[in-house]
Amino acid sequence: MIKFLDIKKITDSFEPNLTEAVQRVVRSGWFLLGEEVAAFEKEYASYIGVKHCIGVANGLDALRLIMKAWLEMGVMKEGDEVIVPANTYIASILAITDNRLKPVLVEPDMTTYNLDLDKVEEHITPHTRAIMVVHLYGRACWSEELEQIAVRHNLKIIEDNAQAAGAEWGSTVTGAPGSGSAARRTGSLGDAAGNSFYPGKNLGALGDGGAVTTNDDELAGVVRALANYGSTKKYVNDYQGLNSRLDEMQAAVLRIKLPRLDEDNRRRRHIARQYHSLISGPGIILPMAAGTGNIEKDHGHVYHLFVVRHPERDRLQQYLTDNGVQTLIHYPVPPHKQRAYSHWNGKTFPLTEQIHREVISLPVSQVMEDEEYRKVAEIINNFRSNA
Repeated sequence: MIKFLDIKKITDSFEPNLTEAVQRVVRSGWFLLGEEVAAFEKEYASYIGVKHCIGVANGLDALRLIMKAWLEMGVMKEGDEVIVPANTYIASILAITDNRLKPVLVEPDMTTYNLDLDKVEEHITPHTRAIMVVHLYGRACWSEELEQIAVRHNLKIIEDNAQAAGAEWGSTVTGAPGSGSAARRTGSLGDAAGNSFYPGKNLGALGDGGAVTTNDDELAGVVRALANYGSTKKYVNDYQGLNSRLDEMQAAVLRIKLPRLDEDNRRRRHIARQYHSLISGPGIILPMAAGTGNIEKDHGHVYHLFVVRHPERDRLQQYLTDNGVQTLIHYPVPPHKQRAYSHWNGKTFPLTEQIHREVISLPVSQVMEDEEYRKVAEIINNFRSNA
């Protein structure tokens, strides 16, 4: 069986440093709000290119805390609107509704599966306070026009950077508007970003973990307090906060993994390029290459997932399973069709619904062997459609 993601093999590839880091924390006897978290926050902020990184319990909390902080700061009030892609993992939307804000769903660009930035402005109303972009599957979602829209309408931009650690925007290799200027990493593009270190992510912990990244001094202070029971001083609570903290063990693990992230992402891009050159099966729609089309030099995508489409997706998945290839579907049911948002169930977002009917994620990781991706491509090319 070719695994979709071999987390044990990834973990083993960091040994013995990983075990040594864990033992260091155990021997220290300090497990929360200690030196490891402080060091990781500094290192990740430097890597992303921001002034502040606040470690939190998970990626969903990171997004929740950003908007909760803006509510405390008076930037938003309950009932305000946040534009968000219809095609996303439900966590993007949960973070909005958890703060009693109103999500405004916008269809994706079918070439990238990300939020269609050309459709954003038509959804802005007097109640809009923010735009959430999701760098879905590891692909940066950004443009100069988006920045200009935010300025024109005095809107905040939130990045859901859960899947794109290490991706860049604005470098010459991406071919993005603004090429020629220095590249900026996702997580530093908007007013604030939610980052996830779930074990399956390109930068994954050994459990849940997340972070808020921002250049906003006030926001960073409020987020840090909110994540610690609303407290800046022990037993003194300025806000009705949460308990959402990155622990010392996970921070130590992430400090071991962070220096290799760019190398790991390069390996993922290499595999993506090989898939593009090897897969030619009928009906398979490969992810579009960005910019110049040179996948290995396109730092705008880190291929957290390699997502293809096929009109007979379920048959294709069963065929791959029968032939020893493990796949996943990201995601089978769009947020507006979930029971959790039953009041949206009657809404129609045709592009989003088509994506969710047709997508299937192929194995990709930094530890995938050459013979494995070649075998996956060979098997796919032998798939015969009923059409």
